[in-house]
Amino acid sequence: MSAPESRSQPGILLLGSQVAVGGSQSMLLAMSAWLHERGYRVIAAFFYDRDNLYAQWKEEAPFPLLDLEAWKKGGGVSALLQLQAGLRRLYRLLRREKFTAVLAFTHHASLLGLPLAWLAGVPVRLAGHRGSIQDIPRWMTRLHAWMVNRGIATLMVAVSERVRLKAIEEEGILPERVVVIQNGIIPPLGADFSDAERRSARERLGIPADYLLALTVGRLTEQKGHAYLLRAVPLVMQRFSNIIFLLAGDGPLRPHLEGEARQLGIGDAVRFLGTRSDVPDLLRTADLFILPSVSEGMPVALLEAMMVGLPVIASQVEGVDEIVQDGQNGLTVPPADPKALSQAILRLALDAEMRQRLGAQAKSSVENRFTLDAMCNRYLELFQAGTWVRR
Repeated sequence: MSAPESRSQPGILLLGSQVAVGGSQSMLLAMSAWLHERGYRVIAAFFYDRDNLYAQWKEEAPFPLLDLEAWKKGGGVSALLQLQAGLRRLYRLLRREKFTAVLAFTHHASLLGLPLAWLAGVPVRLAGHRGSIQDIPRWMTRLHAWMVNRGIATLMVAVSERVRLKAIEEEGILPERVVVIQNGIIPPLGADFSDAERRSARERLGIPADYLLALTVGRLTEQKGHAYLLRAVPLVMQRFSNIIFLLAGDGPLRPHLEGEARQLGIGDAVRFLGTRSDVPDLLRTADLFILPSVSEGMPVALLEAMMVGLPVIASQVEGVDEIVQDGQNGLTVPPADPKALSQAILRLALDAEMRQRLGAQAKSSVENRFTLDAMCNRYLELFQAGTWVRR
């Protein structure tokens, strides 16, 4: 699909559930910027601002970014009225802008947005599937599948082959209604840290010079599996004590996880950093990266760690087997298995040559396959080819 000749041409709407720190949001913003840079008329919209980041994101974005203000805490009649007002805003936007395509990045965005896009006559309506959704009601999954199968969504896009297969086998999506487009990321800006910069960064974090630094990045929820990482730490410390674990991210489980760390007696070895804006610098500072998730789709944080050349340990969940080949460009372990996770951490902690080799292979494998250009060009093909599926 060639770039439009002018800004008056039909454009593309990228629709997300919430303004918040997360992998799907980073993909949505990166794709919006990519399209904007190439002359497409793109608008990014979210149903509500969960983390109070909308003003900052809007100021930084080179493309139009909208908060539909469709949700408020508390529930009840006022929340229903807020949702109705937000949906009216979205429908007016769809009618006014006459988009060529709408890509909804999440189940919730698809359920709310794609029926309105269908009513507004948008020819290409893509429903994103980014993996298992924690605590989603069964009726909502069934409704999403019905929308995809009946053509309210012209097609569903899964971020990995395992997500596609699970959608077919467990959710009832028809095989011909779903395709796979893997996530892609932007190579990190700037050069790798020099030895002096790395020492300085570690000093600011309070990491002793002779300690290894293990990093994990993700929202503190059950899906991300931090509890299993904490239970692995005492097993690691029995054989290798010169290691610090940094957990970058925030979420509803933080008080519980901090309490568990104290109960396990690992408070000095584990540090909760909260939400960070300097994750690229943390990745350049770390010695290894851990993804202890119990479910994923195509983990962006893992791709970002590999892109900077970190050796990685990842749970064998959706999408990971398409990124990490155990022993070749990283290590994989069964999900929810603290013992196996501790053994993998010890393998890397005790073997500097393995860390270097796996880190180099990780960077090479991601640079060659998981690029933002490749991902966005695949979506552009669907925006063009999907115009025939007007059912």
